[in-house]
Amino acid sequence: MNQSSRNVTIFAAIQWMFFIFVNVVVVPVSIGAAFELSTGEVVSILRTSLIVTGAACILQGWIGHRYPLLEGPSGIIWGMMLTLAASAQSLGLTLTEVGGGIATGMLLAGVVTVLLAVFGAVPLVHKLFKPMVMNVFLLLLSLQLAVIFFDGMIGVANDGAMHIGITAFSVAVAIFVAFLKVKGNKLISNFSLLIGIIVGWPIYSLLFSGAGVIEAENMAGAGGLLLFPLGQPNLELGIVIMTFVACLLNMSNTFAAIQAASAIYNDKPQQSRYRNSLLLTGLYSVVGSLFGLVAYAPFASAIGFLESTQIYDKKPFLYGGAMIALLGVIPSLAILLAQLPITVGNAVLFVAYMQLFGTALKSVRDYSFNSVTVHRIAAPVLLGVSIMMADPLLFTSLPSLIQPLISNGFMMGVLLSIVMELTMKWDQPDGKTNKEVQN
Repeated sequence: MNQSSRNVTIFAAIQWMFFIFVNVVVVPVSIGAAFELSTGEVVSILRTSLIVTGAACILQGWIGHRYPLLEGPSGIIWGMMLTLAASAQSLGLTLTEVGGGIATGMLLAGVVTVLLAVFGAVPLVHKLFKPMVMNVFLLLLSLQLAVIFFDGMIGVANDGAMHIGITAFSVAVAIFVAFLKVKGNKLISNFSLLIGIIVGWPIYSLLFSGAGVIEAENMAGAGGLLLFPLGQPNLELGIVIMTFVACLLNMSNTFAAIQAASAIYNDKPQQSRYRNSLLLTGLYSVVGSLFGLVAYAPFASAIGFLESTQIYDKKPFLYGGAMIALLGVIPSLAILLAQLPITVGNAVLFVAYMQLFGTALKSVRDYSFNSVTVHRIAAPVLLGVSIMMADPLLFTSLPSLIQPLISNGFMMGVLLSIVMELTMKWDQPDGKTNKEVQN
């Protein structure tokens, strides 16, 4: 490897490290706030999350699906946990009882996922997640992430109103990164996300204060690993069942990510790569349930990052995963990155995930739709988006145990797509079936 190639690999690894960190760091912080954990407990979960995430990325890239895809806390399970915590009072449960039920459901789902992989049932599961289901998954995921990261770009003042200065700066960072991506030469375009963070971070620190995710003094006082910080496992059946079902549906992340990555790399992954990936993901989820982490999954959204950077070599990804694990092991390093302005990170991710929307559009270009067959994609996508846009208070009249599911537009859209693909034949008038994108 010559010096130029070595430098590209190093900077690409640093870019991967920032991408993984920004995607992961907000999860334990928000979970800690939802379950009213102490700062020490939140920091402990954050450090554990960094270690597990770094190891998960390395193992997936090495012996799992073997693609450079971030393996991290699943957005599906993250949203479900926040919703269940918010509805604890209406369910007549304490936060620790809800957290314990989540731990039980996640642990059971992780074990079942491992067993499905070990006993060769992956092809049967794969049949549930047909190509059109994955198309719906990518479309809804890109829309959901765009909303999440746009909200994260908006600064909030002490009185709860929009902080115009911070918001304007975040938008400027997003425009700057997008400009570098579109107008920059190949080198600048490939590293536009990293440049956005390196330039935006110090300027933000000069203009504003209180940028960090967690204050440095709180990070410095972090303790060791905590077992079941959200609550001891219990048999609150409603919580357990809801978590178990959501974690099984979480397997759709694996199939969507691998299929999207295979299209980029122009190969056809063998079933063994799906099996190995699910086996590892199941193991991570078991570990996560012990330490208060969100269940893991390959990030289909990482496809947007790959297409933004145009760096498809796996080495930088593996090095980036090692750096993330090191952050969790060495507190001083985590303290440094924990001061990254979260609005800057969200602005960069907002641009990165624009590419995911393009991937979703490309995934349906091999289909021809008429006034009938268009329902196979329009119904689940529009249902999902409609629920996402609806006021959550509209669902409070429903039984409390199904509220988290019914009010989740992403999950409802994917579930409707699964049902429609399993129960209906989408044949064209001439008797020919729409061209499917094969796995």
